[in-house]
Amino acid sequence: MSEFTRTRSNALASLIFLSRWLQAPLYLGLIVAQGVYVYHFIIELFHLIGKAAHIEEKEIMLTVLGLIDVVMIANLLIMVIVGGYETFVSRLRLEGHPDEPEWLSHVNAGVLKVKLATALIGISSIHLLKTFIGIGEPGTDAQTVLWQVVVHLTFVSSALLLAWTDRVSSVTAVETRPKGQ
Repeated sequence: MSEFTRTRSNALASLIFLSRWLQAPLYLGLIVAQGVYVYHFIIELFHLIGKAAHIEEKEIMLTVLGLIDVVMIANLLIMVIVGGYETFVSRLRLEGHPDEPEWLSHVNAGVLKVKLATALIGISSIHLLKTFIGIGEPGTDAQTVLWQVVVHLTFVSSALLLAWTDRVSSVTAVETRPKGQ
């Protein structure tokens, strides 16, 4: 290989490797979206506190489930922002930091997918519970409930398949690794 070809190949490889930084604005955008969720959470919490003296238990439960939903979505955002940045853009260098998330030390694309799928199941569960509590109210008919159950079971099935695939691929990787590594 000539020096000119090797230089062009190295330049292309460097450009491709640097392109991972194009994802950084996406993660910054997700941080802004998380700020919107924090704002929404605070507004809903103040509404709940303001109505606390004269609302029924069912409305309290639905509002609290809505707040839990916001928290779970915020947790999902954190997993995507921190895990995605660490996996695809650059190391965060948090080793030894007292607040380093436990899961971050062993995160990879497969683990991140399973964690995201699990978070989606939790969010779907909250929505399904809110729907069950609201049965009989306008917009909550049998077909709506059925479709939410179908979507929820699809999330559960997908998460199980992702976890199984990740498990099989990690076992295969260990088995095919040369001895002594």
